[in-house]
Amino acid sequence: MTPVQVELVQSSWEKVVPIAKQAADLFYGRLFELNPQLKRLFKDDIDEQGKKLMQILTTVVRGLKQFDRLEMAVWQLGRRHQVYRIAPEDFNTVAEALLWTLEQGLQRAFTPDVKQAWVEAYTIVASVMQAGMSYDYANFDKWKAAQSMD
Repeated sequence: MTPVQVELVQSSWEKVVPIAKQAADLFYGRLFELNPQLKRLFKDDIDEQGKKLMQILTTVVRGLKQFDRLEMAVWQLGRRHQVYRIAPEDFNTVAEALLWTLEQGLQRAFTPDVKQAWVEAYTIVASVMQAGMSYDYANFDKWKAAQSMD
């Protein structure tokens, strides 16, 4: 991501933070509309899950300038999602629901540049999570070493 894209994601997210509860409700409503089968993964209180989602997104977004410090935590988040049997295509559904939610919440402020910046940010986060889900790399250090070889 470019520094400008990082700034676009961070500044747009700060506009979402005050409406986090509504954003979470919009996100999960859209997610389950796009793929009703994903609802089975959320046996707990969806409001509590929404709070967790917003907290994680806030942490990641605010940490984008130093993503290397968050990378291991994001990778471990992927490891935890492996247990839920998340399919690779589910990441696309989440991306679609997230972008739609941002568009609803930000309205005119969700410009094409802001959208592209969010696509970039999500792609990075999702790829690290998917690596964490991989059986080939059950260890972060092993995965990181393999990345530096590429």
